Amino acid sequence: MTNNFADFAKAKMFLVIGSNMTEAHPVASTFLKNAVQKGAGLIVADPRRTALAAMADEHMQLKVGSDIALLNGLMHVLITEEIYDRRYVESCTVEFDKLKATVMEYPPERAAELSGVPAETIVRVARKLAATKPAMLIYTLGITEHTCGVNNVLSTANLQMLLGNVGFECGGVNPLRGQNNVQGACDMGALPNVYPGYQKVIDPAAKAKFEKFWGVEHLDDKNGLMMPAMFEGLVTGKVRGMWIFGENVANTEPDIHHVEHQLASAEFLVCSDIFPTETTRFAHVILPSAAWSEDDGTFASSERRVNRVRKVSTPPGQAKPNWWIFKEVAARMGQMWSSSSAQEIWDNEFSVVAPAFTGIKYSRIEGDGLQWPCTSLEHPGTQVMHKDGCFTCGLGNFKPVEWTPPAEVTDAEYPYVLSTGRRLYHYHTRTQTGRCGGLNDLLGEETADISPADAAKMGVRSGDKLRLASRRGEVVVSARVTAEVPPGMVWMAFHFREGCANWLTNPAFDPVSQTAEYKACAIKMAPAA
Repeated sequence: MTNNFADFAKAKMFLVIGSNMTEAHPVASTFLKNAVQKGAGLIVADPRRTALAAMADEHMQLKVGSDIALLNGLMHVLITEEIYDRRYVESCTVEFDKLKATVMEYPPERAAELSGVPAETIVRVARKLAATKPAMLIYTLGITEHTCGVNNVLSTANLQMLLGNVGFECGGVNPLRGQNNVQGACDMGALPNVYPGYQKVIDPAAKAKFEKFWGVEHLDDKNGLMMPAMFEGLVTGKVRGMWIFGENVANTEPDIHHVEHQLASAEFLVCSDIFPTETTRFAHVILPSAAWSEDDGTFASSERRVNRVRKVSTPPGQAKPNWWIFKEVAARMGQMWSSSSAQEIWDNEFSVVAPAFTGIKYSRIEGDGLQWPCTSLEHPGTQVMHKDGCFTCGLGNFKPVEWTPPAEVTDAEYPYVLSTGRRLYHYHTRTQTGRCGGLNDLLGEETADISPADAAKMGVRSGDKLRLASRRGEVVVSARVTAEVPPGMVWMAFHFREGCANWLTNPAFDPVSQTAEYKACAIKMAPAA
């Protein structure tokens, strides 16, 4: 997030796109709903009529995968009616002419045809956004989990810069991260193209710096493999071994049948986890890990805030913290690492080599933590990035993008669009929440959420069994007939193994981020015999 959660209480306007906050981020959504109840405006763009959409001033019920067309349509109105922030654009950004040339191809009528949002709604929303400054833009996986996910994100940034909303309290571009501490994992360098602190692997200076600090030679100067390539490498033999920790990929990755084939092809597979999972079935070695409450450490939240996590219980049996496991394996490979706690790793290693985190030490985050960038021990942390339109790179760079359809669209054989996400009562693949009886009582099975019109067409009611099939697999689940879902769309989650949406989803990936297109694939459905 460029901003922080404290801004929610003061915000004048929210634009929430591709985010079912009330179920996927219930705490953050509470902050937003409190602000709306006090008078803040709310515009929601979502294919479903979610609980948040039901309380919005405007619900733009767009077609799955049409976000760029809709956003370009909004920007077309802002530019043609000259209600964008001209002063901000001229003083704080570059490449406006390129943006204008692209969005001029998306008048409200064309944007309406592509997105399904009426042209008059697009015009009305653009005018509302221009009239209320600043506005906070919030998105989640409904924006990123597409083959055009990176372009979707660029388009949200284009809109906010055009409105002059970046660099100010209660504005900005604010992604809510998909899993607990995913922000912290990225900060630490758990990506194939950066060292800790987002220092690029291909940068010779960064390479030299880490070689010196780690006391090694010949670090690779090429980006590593992204996740899809790693998994396919298990089949081809390019990747002979894999270590998976804290991930149940046999349920979370698209096209489960193929993922299981990839895992079964591994010459050597290690899993670290707190419980047995569908993925640990394929492991040659399982290393029992401590859970989040069984060790000291840090988490970084969506707002870039680094907080302390304190041990409250002793790990059971032989379970150990992941940092300890990695250190012990390294020792058996001849590498003696000096740090003996999460605090020593942070204070003596990570914060020393990562400039954006230099000022964050354990002694400074005993209270409410600190937000990076925090570049010295005197720095208070950064609540709002790109302050007053002064961007890290100098000027904000408009990146115009064209709309592209999903990798798999409907046809006569597969006439429905399947989109996936999360439900309130369970988390991810239920590795943890599935062991809680109360939550299983609240939600004990997966459903296929379908519109009343599609239910009537098939002659089914809520609770009836449906057989859903894609080109990759099929599931049988109970129908949930709801007006939340428009005709022609089916919505499911991936919490339950037997009814997991990922038996159906398409392993098509964004060419840059390699994020899978969980939000769109083509399926067929019928009452189960």
